[in-house]
Amino acid sequence: MLAKRIIECVPNFSEGRDLSIIKQITDEIEQVEGVKLLDVDPGKATNRTVVTFVGTPEEVIEAAFRAIKKAASLIDMRKHKGAHPRFGATDVCPLVPVANITMDETVEYAHRLAERVGNELQIPVYCYENAALKPERRNLASVRSGEYEGLAEKLANPEWKPDFGPAQFNPLTGAIAIGARDFLIAVNFNLNTTSTRRANAVAFDVREKGRPLREGNPITGKIKKDKEGNEIWIPGPLKGTKAIGWYIDEYGIAQVSMNITNISLTPLHIAFETVSEKARERGLRVTGTEIVGLVPARSILDAGRYFLQKQQRSLGISDKEIIKIAIKSMGLDDLKPFRPEEKIIEYMLEADVKEKKLIDMSCADFTYETASESPAPGGGSISAFMGALGASLATMVANLSACKPGWDERWEEFSNWAVKGQNLIKELLMLVDEDTRAFNKIMEAYGLPKTTEEEKNIRQKTIQQAMLYATQIPYSTMGKALEAFELIKAMVEIGNPNSVSDAGVAALCSRAAVMGAFLNVKINAAGLKNKQLAEDFILKGNEIEAKAIAMESEILKIVNEKIGGL
Repeated sequence: MLAKRIIECVPNFSEGRDLSIIKQITDEIEQVEGVKLLDVDPGKATNRTVVTFVGTPEEVIEAAFRAIKKAASLIDMRKHKGAHPRFGATDVCPLVPVANITMDETVEYAHRLAERVGNELQIPVYCYENAALKPERRNLASVRSGEYEGLAEKLANPEWKPDFGPAQFNPLTGAIAIGARDFLIAVNFNLNTTSTRRANAVAFDVREKGRPLREGNPITGKIKKDKEGNEIWIPGPLKGTKAIGWYIDEYGIAQVSMNITNISLTPLHIAFETVSEKARERGLRVTGTEIVGLVPARSILDAGRYFLQKQQRSLGISDKEIIKIAIKSMGLDDLKPFRPEEKIIEYMLEADVKEKKLIDMSCADFTYETASESPAPGGGSISAFMGALGASLATMVANLSACKPGWDERWEEFSNWAVKGQNLIKELLMLVDEDTRAFNKIMEAYGLPKTTEEEKNIRQKTIQQAMLYATQIPYSTMGKALEAFELIKAMVEIGNPNSVSDAGVAALCSRAAVMGAFLNVKINAAGLKNKQLAEDFILKGNEIEAKAIAMESEILKIVNEKIGGL
């Protein structure tokens, strides 16, 4: 089971004054299902609007294309004036990987979007940043040099032939830069001072650009220059960051205000630690952190894991608990409450999902829902849930072992086991709901019309697809429940002896999960017309079941021996 891939898109449109035009463009974005519009920021002086939306890759590039097309029909670049550099109706359109997608994959989507814009809309397209097809086009400033007024001459130059689209000047639309870049985190670090100068000093200490090298006094001295007459700068340690110091009247404190433009080079927690260190050197202290806008889950989770590791605590705890550690460690709730559902992109998207999930129910509600007249959730979902409970018990033993007095030197060993357990829990919990969805797909397929021969063929094909999926899901449950036995056995053999019975119960749950899921594999495989495929499921299922039964027997023997020896 794969987690949902999410990318962000931040197009900049050359219109910041006519709100009706902006609304028509953003309406195009919101019409695409699976996309969430996060922010619309128009600027009168710049005559430019920055739009931010997120979603799955396919939906995002579809929404981006529609927005670019609409902007091209509404914005006349011949009439555009503004303070910000620009060369097109849609000036730039970067894609940003957020969750479960690599930069290389994001670049591919940027190229797909660029090709479609060039071919279908006949707009010259330049690819920049990580999506650049030529090294000299990586920098946006270079790509946009000459701006709109110099675009006709630029397009006539063979060296500046667009990456996609015509090398012809369209005075109405201009050109567009489409790229892929890392997520930008805007963050302020709160200081226990009211001095802007001291906050600025810390900012200069840490930012990538650093500070100028001066003669004599490091603050007021003359800036040193090299042989070519260029100023000499002392770079700071945080790559991919920009920072200044300022005073905030609202809070009555000074802050180091930072943009982290490359969270791969400088994760949020490393920025926090470095600013804290440099502040201490100047007699200051970071009292908290303020994230401006949104942040991807991985940045907060990585921070939480970092601080857990510093505390020599197990990393194998729930994401909710890891986030809590991150919030408290960096003081994210110093100025106002940090609500993950409002600040973390993935959580915001989840909050919009109207679908009722079984795993979000209370234990009692889930139990009574199972007992109701509805055929789902049924044995497949229950099997997956038993597997999740088995993995949970084994993970609990790992965490208890990690914090057992006298075992301090072994915390990392058990933490690694607990992390494996948490991954299994997540996958098995996902399968709880997925099994019910699979059953519902079968019911929907049987409900399709069957009046004409074409309808009958479509219906039969859909039934077979649904039946195959309904076989694959419990088969996945079998595999994941079997994986849990490695963790369970390890906890029985080397884990906290006081919890050996818990590990034994974990084995019982996991065996029941395997055998229960196998019953669902068998009943659904029986409906497959591809009998060879059905036989393969049964053959492999028998092997998994036999392994699970053998592992359970071996583990219970050890458990009973240890209990008997207590």
